[in-house]
Amino acid sequence: MNGIENDARRPVIVATHRIFPETRQLLAGAGEEALPGAVLHRAAADASALLAFMPDRVDDAFLAASPKLKIVAAALKGYDNFDGEACARRGVWLTIVPDLLTVPAAELTIGLMIGLARQIAAGDAHVRSGDYRGWRPAFYGRGLAGETVGFVGFGAIGRAIAERLRPFQTTLLYADPKPLDAATESALGITRLPLDALLGRADYIIAAAPLTPATLHLIGEAALALVKPGALLINVARGSVVDEAAVAAALADGRLGGYAADVFEMEDWQRTDRPREIAAALRAHPRTVLTPHLGSAVVASRQAIERRAAENILDALAGRVPRDAIYGPGLRPGAP
Repeated sequence: MNGIENDARRPVIVATHRIFPETRQLLAGAGEEALPGAVLHRAAADASALLAFMPDRVDDAFLAASPKLKIVAAALKGYDNFDGEACARRGVWLTIVPDLLTVPAAELTIGLMIGLARQIAAGDAHVRSGDYRGWRPAFYGRGLAGETVGFVGFGAIGRAIAERLRPFQTTLLYADPKPLDAATESALGITRLPLDALLGRADYIIAAAPLTPATLHLIGEAALALVKPGALLINVARGSVVDEAAVAAALADGRLGGYAADVFEMEDWQRTDRPREIAAALRAHPRTVLTPHLGSAVVASRQAIERRAAENILDALAGRVPRDAIYGPGLRPGAP
């Protein structure tokens, strides 16, 4: 569709970014368009529903300027950029997609681990440079078999990664305020440790914790001083769970053996003090693998995620409680 549907007889749906034709068809009859920045705010003023994505930020001021809004359907799992309490106060549903991102994110994590450990990006660059003349004793890395992998945070994505690592014959550790039950630990072959102990033992450290005030820069200068020399750090959580400046310093002095990330501090829009770019020292370091937030970037997965978000919109516009509501009229996490 071109433009926003202004027919008062039909609700208006605004999609903040490009969506699949299948999603558009599912929402046909309501009108949608990808409208960034200030234009988005003007469009949302008439919107009954917002199909939102990771780069968006919905706060009380946005909601105040969108008086017709019934639902913010976020096509994502981590919702730290969305003020759920403000949505609940204003009687607006906030929905997420809780499960469909888990598997592709776990698969990408395994790829980042292997890519970083085996120096795949550096090797690829060497071949493309034209200097490659056949095998030489160079680009030696490390494998996964027999290595110790430590998870900082262990939710659904951490569990999915752990399940996929078991055939690699790794030793698995996790640090999380909420312990698993003994049966789950046994089934996964994983052991819970305090964070400090985990950092000192792990060959691979996977940041998999949500971004909260308690986890902001959880892996910073003090934590990195405890890591096993040469350990590899992989961040697939949120950029700000890791202090990127501290990571760059730890790479420079050799304490950290490498860093792979699919998420960055510059993406955490709810932080007014966030960096506006990835530090040049991090981008330039040869022992980094940095991907542009590809965690769920599998076509079938993204189609399913959008469809689920669109179904939440259809629920709300039909007067039903959206199936994936986490905040809304009378609804807050933990409320009866």
